[in-house]
Amino acid sequence: MAKIFSNISSTSLAKTKKSGVLYKIFFYLIDRVVGLNSLNQFYLESELAGLEKQTFSIQLLKKLGVSIVGEKAILENIPEVGGCILVCNHPYGMVEGVVLAKLVNSKRKDTKIMANVGLKIFKEIEDFFIFADPLKPKSPINISAIKKSFKHVKNGGVLVIFPAGRVSFYQKDKKAIVDAEWNRIAIQIGQKVDAPILPIFISGCNSSLFHWLGRIYYRFRLLMLAREMLKLKGKNINLKTNGIINSKLLDVFETPQQKNDFVRAQCYLNDERYIKPWPDCVANNNYKKIIESINPTILEKEIEQLPCDQTLLSFKSFTVYFAYYEQIPNCVKEIARLREVTFRQLNEGSGEASDTDEFDKTYTHLFIYDHKNSEIIGAYRMGQTDRLLQSSLSSKSGLKMPNLENPDLKKLYLSQMFDFDHGFVNLTEPCLEMGRSFIIEAHQNSFHGLLLLWKGIGAFVSLHPQYRILYGTVSLSKTYTTQSVALINEVLVKNKAQDQTSKKNKKMVLPRHQFEFPLSPELIHYFASNSLNLEQLSAFITSVEPDGKDIPVLLKQYYKLNAEFHCMAIDKNFSDTPGLLLSVHLPSAPDKLLKLYLGKKKQEYLDFSGK
Repeated sequence: MAKIFSNISSTSLAKTKKSGVLYKIFFYLIDRVVGLNSLNQFYLESELAGLEKQTFSIQLLKKLGVSIVGEKAILENIPEVGGCILVCNHPYGMVEGVVLAKLVNSKRKDTKIMANVGLKIFKEIEDFFIFADPLKPKSPINISAIKKSFKHVKNGGVLVIFPAGRVSFYQKDKKAIVDAEWNRIAIQIGQKVDAPILPIFISGCNSSLFHWLGRIYYRFRLLMLAREMLKLKGKNINLKTNGIINSKLLDVFETPQQKNDFVRAQCYLNDERYIKPWPDCVANNNYKKIIESINPTILEKEIEQLPCDQTLLSFKSFTVYFAYYEQIPNCVKEIARLREVTFRQLNEGSGEASDTDEFDKTYTHLFIYDHKNSEIIGAYRMGQTDRLLQSSLSSKSGLKMPNLENPDLKKLYLSQMFDFDHGFVNLTEPCLEMGRSFIIEAHQNSFHGLLLLWKGIGAFVSLHPQYRILYGTVSLSKTYTTQSVALINEVLVKNKAQDQTSKKNKKMVLPRHQFEFPLSPELIHYFASNSLNLEQLSAFITSVEPDGKDIPVLLKQYYKLNAEFHCMAIDKNFSDTPGLLLSVHLPSAPDKLLKLYLGKKKQEYLDFSGK
């Protein structure tokens, strides 16, 4: 039987046409060094010649001792019928083609794989492949391959593509072994025939020698593929996906290149080296029993005694108030109880009998009371910095100002999470430190809960127009994956386009306990090169989250108010929950939202600052 490499050798890649004895000896030695002879011997000894294509794929992997991990999830995401495109990274350069052929063909017999013509080695499985030549973009074979691929998907077949067209290699700018730039062929075909795309990440990489030689001369990578395949004996090939990407999800990106980059990023999001679970903080069985609810009669009595000017607004049976601990100690106790109940549902909370601390006695409480059901349904805790950091100095307007010479930052809750420099906004002018917001479960899906809180804030700042800036954290619940939180941090904090003032503010506040779940170098490079809006970030979050949930509603709310995002920190007093520090300059918020929250008082509030 003829050797399988009778027409494939290192000589086929040499530019010289010489054929002397010395050259033949040289290329014979090269073939031995790069492993072509060894692979041919393996092929013969494994008795693979002449097998049916699916049987060949199964036996080849079996003889290599290669196991596929993650098969079930991949197969579950491949449609039973209809055109579909699978896009994968190319870490090994050879074996992954056989792996995908064997796996996908087990569910869909109409499977084709678009692959490098340089991998046209095993005749038995040629029928699986549509060959292209990425090293020669103008080659006629590429035009034919594109036409065949398009027709195959249009006719309802499954197409597997390695968009890089060549094996992954070390890239200096990313300091990682990743794919070359992806061809847009998958996006182009998918958009034309409206076929869903399934990104699949294949873990692993070739040997150090492979990458070292590849840096000397890029064609050595192709020559080394046979030897690298044999090195995989007894190893696992891990496959992972976040699921199908449909055209609706891609539509939030404008250009084909943006769509292509998004799909590539989706692939690399499945790199399990960067997918870490949240560490255990307080085990659920160690949570203390939550205190009994306060008698509604006691709550109503305290609320009835509040001065009229502390009633902010009413809607149907709901009224929004603000008050201080001395005025409503039992209401504050009930608010702390409800906070703990609500936060535990999100894997947050203190684990104590109620979510309370010393700041409940010094901060202002804005809350919604439902008179019909005699219950508090939501609240915000606000720190009036000019009251908390009060100085004997006064501004020209006669307002009390923060003590800038020796502020007692311990009076600010967020000083436990962040190290504030004297130039940060909360130490330069009166601000409201916002936090501990919640809406009880029964009202979380209604429009009025969050809206009433924000209208209450609008009414409060109308009464106290010195507060131009709100700052605080949005807690990112541990019901989100660490990866989602890392994505939010990367987009909103690290790579969001910022002006000079913003950059200056970032240097004026640092986290005391950092969020330590980094993204992969590939993704860091992607986000540094792409400025995403909230809708595009949302596309990432919904695809990463197992239940498909979106960005937190409160975070969206702050984003719409043109919030500036400063940094992420871990709240050690709140089940190690990550908190995203932000600030909002209310006079600069969109006019539409100011009208909604401040109503008729909007212009009066704006005039206070001379806007």
